[in-house]
Parts: sequence; C-alpha cells; structure tokens
Amino acid sequence: MARKLRIQFSGAIYHVINRGNYRRDLFLSPGEAKAFLDTVKEAKERMGWRVHAYALMRNHYHLAIETPEPNLVQGMHWLQTTWASRFNRYRQESGHLFQGRYRAILLEDSAVLGKVVDYIHLNPVRAKIVPPEQVKSYRWSSLSGIVRGEAWVDDAGWRAGGRFGKSAEDRKAYEAYLIEVGQDEARWEKLGLKALSKGWAIGTSGWRRSLAKEHAQLALNPGLESAEVREMRELVWEQAVREGLHALGKEEEALLSKPFVLPWKLMLADRVQREAGASVAWLARRLQLGHESSLRSRLCKLRKPDLQQNAA
Repeated sequence: MARKLRIQFSGAIYHVINRGNYRRDLFLSPGEAKAFLDTVKEAKERMGWRVHAYALMRNHYHLAIETPEPNLVQGMHWLQTTWASRFNRYRQESGHLFQGRYRAILLEDSAVLGKVVDYIHLNPVRAKIVPPEQVKSYRWSSLSGIVRGEAWVDDAGWRAGGRFGKSAEDRKAYEAYLIEVGQDEARWEKLGLKALSKGWAIGTSGWRRSLAKEHAQLALNPGLESAEVREMRELVWEQAVREGLHALGKEEEALLSKPFVLPWKLMLADRVQREAGASVAWLARRLQLGHESSLRSRLCKLRKPDLQQNAA
C-alpha cells in the first residue's frame, strides 16, 4: 500500500484517523475502548502531545492532536503497535489490526482545529448512533469528559477562537451548541463541518501553498499516495506562478489577455517548469497557453539557444 504523506514540525496540529483492517471492528466492548484510550493517554504523556478531541467508532477512531515537538510519526508508531499488541493478546488473535498507515491531516490554526473538534464530537450523530439531543451520552468521545471537566483532554480545541470560556456553564453551552448544530444538517456545511477527514492539509490556500513549497521534497517520494502528492506538487507550481507573475509585474487577469500565446507567458511557463518542475499539461491549462503539445513545441524553440550553447 502507498505510504501516506507525513509532514512534521513543532506545534503541528493534526486530525488523525485510522480504520480496522478490512473495516474489522476495533471496539466491540467497553474494555477494548477503554484500553485504547488508556494507550492514547500513555502516548500523550510519552510524547508531550496535547489531545484536543477523540471519538472511537465501531471500526475506526478520530483524534485531534497537537505536537509541541515534531514527533507524530514516533508517537503514532508507539500508539498503534502497542495497542495492536494489547488488542491481539486480549482477543487471542494475531495479524494486522489496522487497514494501513493512519491518515494525519494537517490543520492550519486554532480556527480550523475548532471545526475539526466539533466534527469529531458530532461523528456519532452523523453515523446515526445517537440523536443530536444525546450527543453527550456517547461514551467514547471526549465530549462527555469535557462537559464533566476532565483534565486530560485539552480545552483549546472546543474553546477555539474564544467562543467559550472555561466555566462549567461554558462547557454546558458547548454541549448545547453541538445539539443545535446536530439538529440542522444544513448548517454543517455552512459552518465548514464537512469533508474534514479528507486531503493532507486543511486551511487557507496561501498556507497550504506555503506548506507545500516548504516540504516539496516529500512530493518526490514515489511511495506516497498519488492524490496527495499531485495536490502538493500543484500547490508548489501555483506558488511559483504567483511569484513569477509578481516578478514580471503582472496581475492574474493578464493571463486572460489576447492573444493568449504571448512571449512573457512563454517565459513564465519556462521559469515555472525549470524552477518548480511543473508539467507541460498543467502549465498549458493554468497559463492559458493552448494545447499541451503546442506548448511543448514552443518551449523547445524557446530553449533552443540554450541547447546550442550547451552543445558548444
């Protein structure tokens, strides 16, 4: 199985998800669920993590984790191997427990974290396990502990952006907010509480472009998942286009100028391909330069003097 993208840095925030192998059930009994949470607590203490939210479903789990040190890979390896060993010993089984490597989606800031925490707490409602009015009664999410004031789950996630204080009344207000949102599925999309389990990073386009550029070397690894690598590469190319336009003193709208094939646009395509490795097909679409084959021919003619000089 292709490896998933891994970016680590101090203070990184992640939405971590994994499923049982072949969607097998992971948490059939209260004992198994409690044992997994005990293992998460151990990982938290070992790695110095901040755990902002969790939800254990029948065959998968969600965690919102912040890593003050860049140690997600080390910590998740310990967490999953330790839990798999305990799980197999408990059930007197052997073999792979999880479907593969966990998904770790990077989150830009506390605002995005707050949405992911809400998404995680509403997961049992989304799965029709409990009605919205009983969201707190779902035993295996961090919401019940938050309302009770348990200390091991960090309060920065559900309080993100100062939307709630720290008092018992604020904790009840947060529960009431989730009930209200859970009763109106149309609000989920308006509040950005959908599609938070997909992709490799969630945040503004500028942040994602910057992140992709900073960690562009990861996209060179052929073992990574193709969709994640393609998106990351295209963000790097996009950043190169923006920088190229700025260097030329051009605005985005200039790309729509007619005729479409202008010398400065060809120079921009050449620069972006040389510096960022953008594909000709992508450049043709992004810079409004016609068909891929035509652009390839024009770039060859543009670079011909360079080729002749190198040959000499």
